[in-house]
Amino acid sequence: MKTGFIGLGAMGLSMARNLHKAGLLHGVWNRTAARAAELAAETGCRQAADPAALAAEVEALVICVSADADVLGVVDALAPGARPGLVVVDCSTVSAVTAREAAARLARRGVGFLDCPVSGGVEGARNGTLAIMCGGDPATFERARPVLAAMGRAITHMGPTGYGQATKATNQILCAGVIQAVAEAMAFAKAEGLALDKVIEALSTGAGSSWYFVNRAPFMARGSYPAGFRVRLHDKDLGICHDMAAAHGVSLPVVETTRAQYRELMAAGHGDEDISTLFRLKDALFGAGR
Repeated sequence: MKTGFIGLGAMGLSMARNLHKAGLLHGVWNRTAARAAELAAETGCRQAADPAALAAEVEALVICVSADADVLGVVDALAPGARPGLVVVDCSTVSAVTAREAAARLARRGVGFLDCPVSGGVEGARNGTLAIMCGGDPATFERARPVLAAMGRAITHMGPTGYGQATKATNQILCAGVIQAVAEAMAFAKAEGLALDKVIEALSTGAGSSWYFVNRAPFMARGSYPAGFRVRLHDKDLGICHDMAAAHGVSLPVVETTRAQYRELMAAGHGDEDISTLFRLKDALFGAGR
């Protein structure tokens, strides 16, 4: 299935490379053209002049951008070149409302749309082991399965358009709760004078372990937070969760607490660090007693 890719950020670049490894990548476009040029030189794929030109050449087109407005902007930009039968696979994390609007705009041109947000971090993107949660027409999902299989391992059709994004919002609430617990536990362990590397070794296979503990507690132990899942992006996602919960008349304590702490971190210049930088605030709680 001849596939194009739009959005070569921290996740998208590795996802596009995995499509190339699977023999599917035909061309790429990126707002920062230099990134597209570098990947084209690396893989031999085409660097498209614009999204419409790329859409005209492929059978499937994957999008991985940062925000709701970006998704709709890309959809509008690719639409003039899109032919009936094209499948657009959006791996961005946006609201279910945005997914439905994107699908409606493309349906007018006979183009299929799947909302397929992903989870698994930069490691999962690099290794092709992402969890991909998909919303949209079942037949369109089956057509796109080879493309999805090149990027992920756990691929689940959740239901109609928007259900992929609703599932991802659920995941982002889980991430908030888990990173809160990991950061607090590691700050507590540090305050107790424990060697943090030994704590990680001892607890990594215990009942309290998690992906975030195994993969992000080492960042906390080193006091270094290289961009994986950036604070500002998780804050954006939790804003989506806030709005979706508010539509039910509900405020979620984990979401609201984490957003407040993220605002504090962003104000201090840590918005582009991995969310494990939440350890800074938890560690500071113990500062007066050291």
